[in-house]
Amino acid sequence: MRNDVYQKITDQIVSSLEKGVRPWHQPWIAANGEGRIVRPLRGNGVAYQGINVLMLWSAAIEKGYASPVWMTFKQAQELKAHVRKGEQGSLVVYADKITRTETDAASGEENERTIPFMKGYTVFNVAQIEGLPEHYYDKAETPTNSLNRIPHAEAYFDPLRDKIVQGGSRACYIPSTDKIHMPCIDFFDDAVSYYATLAHEATHWTKAPTRLNRDFDRKKFGDGGYAMEELVAELGAAFLSADLALTPELRDDHAAYIASWIKVLKDDKRAIFHAASHAQRAVDFLHNLPTAAR
Repeated sequence: MRNDVYQKITDQIVSSLEKGVRPWHQPWIAANGEGRIVRPLRGNGVAYQGINVLMLWSAAIEKGYASPVWMTFKQAQELKAHVRKGEQGSLVVYADKITRTETDAASGEENERTIPFMKGYTVFNVAQIEGLPEHYYDKAETPTNSLNRIPHAEAYFDPLRDKIVQGGSRACYIPSTDKIHMPCIDFFDDAVSYYATLAHEATHWTKAPTRLNRDFDRKKFGDGGYAMEELVAELGAAFLSADLALTPELRDDHAAYIASWIKVLKDDKRAIFHAASHAQRAVDFLHNLPTAAR
């Protein structure tokens, strides 16, 4: 079961990438009832994290669901609602572990061994469920983007101001100086794209040895470790953009990574799980830093 879950999810992500679709980054202004990209939500409003974000975004894109809210068959029943007959659910997973007591053949001593595993279960989008309270179906007003700076995004990234070098024509994080380089906001098509790009580079910033110490054994530009780090930054930017209520356009310069991401995922069926986990860790790190040090 464990291996099937890893392989099934990896195959799903690879299939999307081979079609040129990045399931973590879609322009859902027209398709999402919230009028913007948001993380998938449980019925109680709590956001999914890590690999489950990608899985449910991908399912929503494939099946055209407008709502970001998902729940189990039982949760729908508890709300006096029901899943429509014939509807197919979507897979989500959670990590768990079991402890086994094993006897050493040589010494006869008993030792406990913890074994991690991945377990899956099925959820349904509210679009597949009838009889829910009306607020589950309500649609929020669609916000409009402005070319002006976005106050809440500006406030979020403001504590990083000492780490950001404004100017030039290239967005990047330079480890040797521990600086994020960003073109001026006027160089972008819209303010949302500026903050999404900054989120991407801020995710890279978290990889430093004094922060999350993320390496992937990178040896040279363009190798598997490099592709993995770019995938983490791409996912981190998508997660953070959702948390900041931003819906950026796809960056053309990241399209070139799709082939390398496909190779990484095909070589290791757990790679997307690791990338999503590292991206979630990076976003949590940015969320949880004290204001003065973020």
